[in-house]
Amino acid sequence: MCGIVGYIGKAKASEVVIKGLERLEYRGYDSCGVTYFNEAKKEFITNKGIGRVASLYQEFKYPESNHLGIGHTRWATHGVANYQNTHPHYSQSNRFIIVHNGVIDNHKELVYKYLPDYNFRSDTDTEVIVNLVEEFSKKRTVEEAIRKTISLLDGSYAFLILDTEDTNHIYAVKNKSPLLIGESKEGIVLGSDVLAFVDYADDYYLLEDNSVIIVEKNQDQYSFKVTDAVGFESNHLKKLPMDFIMDDLDKAGYEHYMLKEISEQPAVIRKIMKEYMVDHKLRVRPEIKEMFNNIKRVYILAAGTSFHAGLIGRVFFEEVAKIPVEVFIASEFAYNEPLIDPHSLFVLISQSGETADLRACLVNVKEKGYKTLSITNVPTSTLAREADATLNIYAGTEIAVASTKAYVGQIAVLAILANSLSKQHSLDLVSELSRAAVSMENIIDRRDYINELVQHTFNSQDAFYIGRGIDYFVSLEGALKLKEITYIHTDGIAAGELKHGPMALIEKDIPVIAIISQDHISNNTRSNLEEAKAREGKPLVISLENTSKGNDDIVLMDVHRLLSPLVTVIPTQLIAYYKAKQLGVDIDKPRNLAKSATVE
Repeated sequence: MCGIVGYIGKAKASEVVIKGLERLEYRGYDSCGVTYFNEAKKEFITNKGIGRVASLYQEFKYPESNHLGIGHTRWATHGVANYQNTHPHYSQSNRFIIVHNGVIDNHKELVYKYLPDYNFRSDTDTEVIVNLVEEFSKKRTVEEAIRKTISLLDGSYAFLILDTEDTNHIYAVKNKSPLLIGESKEGIVLGSDVLAFVDYADDYYLLEDNSVIIVEKNQDQYSFKVTDAVGFESNHLKKLPMDFIMDDLDKAGYEHYMLKEISEQPAVIRKIMKEYMVDHKLRVRPEIKEMFNNIKRVYILAAGTSFHAGLIGRVFFEEVAKIPVEVFIASEFAYNEPLIDPHSLFVLISQSGETADLRACLVNVKEKGYKTLSITNVPTSTLAREADATLNIYAGTEIAVASTKAYVGQIAVLAILANSLSKQHSLDLVSELSRAAVSMENIIDRRDYINELVQHTFNSQDAFYIGRGIDYFVSLEGALKLKEITYIHTDGIAAGELKHGPMALIEKDIPVIAIISQDHISNNTRSNLEEAKAREGKPLVISLENTSKGNDDIVLMDVHRLLSPLVTVIPTQLIAYYKAKQLGVDIDKPRNLAKSATVE
């Protein structure tokens, strides 16, 4: 979940690397560091900071004459966030320097077998890699030492290595963790995400697992060679143009990325409608429909917010397409696989398309011959490339760690997919999604009212969301948003379950937020809310016009009941946002979290 960047070229390497790290902070921001070659002094310099990448600008100065460098922004996996555990790391003799994203599962065994006499300066598994390279380079070339090292590693890793005896090369390896190459006439840049390449690359290349990359400077020319783990050169790299819209990368006048991305959600729905419109109907591609022929059960695998979208997808599949569905948390499914119907298909949902738990699931189910379909926001991601087929949610770049617009994009695409598979009466999704987008805009335009509501309602370190059916699934997402950016302990609970234990936690003035969008169970949820109110909980109701009562706090424009999550989720996002703003916490980068979970 860390971010790594490397550069060799005509530009100022320290600047390229640090700007790249700033754009990768969503991957982790416990600590950061950069190493560059000072050409005037003929020495490698390493600067490190605890916390945000901005510290690398604020606390250090950089010479103009540096054109080779690597850097890292960290989400701690091994060792606490302190200076000694901050990357880059040096080998014991200080010859080799490394930055690494991933986890080496067998690092302790490797130390015992190959490095018993080495002194380690940190608690990280990364030091094991760089010291293995040093150990094996005593009798091998650097390239051979790296190949020998990766032949021993178990786990996920993408790393960059500098050799202090050679200022014309960067060595890189990719296996399971993301790594891309950016190219221009001015130099070569490597990074965990294409965002790091903006302004410094004209094109970028996708890499397969077990790739070894050697980037070389030869006078004023820059080139790279990609081989597999044993040395066979890859001649089939996929080259893509850098076509990012810079507006995606700034706040466009909003105070935070999260508020910007909440406000973009109606546009996401309209973008999806445009991309999936065929003959005035919303449809998936014919080859994707054919994948579901003779399928008796669908398994949806996801994590976090995507898991909550998957729960709603189950409702679409079962009510509209009449296909039984099971939804699993990916990290649980990967190592606790249930009995699977042989006529099954797997749908894997991930914003980034790089989620490690999902990747493990994908590898397992493909090996067993099951069909796989990914739904992602990044069509060039690992999951998109390795699944049998993929659907794009067209949400655009999402910077805030707390996902918002990707969630509604996933729900909309799941609705289109299920509707495409319907053999009976399908929904008029063109009309219904259009109406949903208008309803979404309506509540976003009234966000100042929600801000006022938050100031008067939320004065507790605990909160509950409750709902039934599809509203319960939105309650889970609302609770996740509130806890992850405000640090308020929040649970999403099936309303009928309050009396089966959670009611013991209801105390005076604890907010209990009920989501009520389904008319047939409206009275049941209201009854449960009254029970909480009787224990002095502070009730708040989010409802649609057709389910509303006179005292409801937030009433939303009516939409089709199956599409209600697109609308009811928005007040929950705004509640979380405005409470976090009131508390003065970092909304876009909440503590201890990272956006792309690329380690298991």
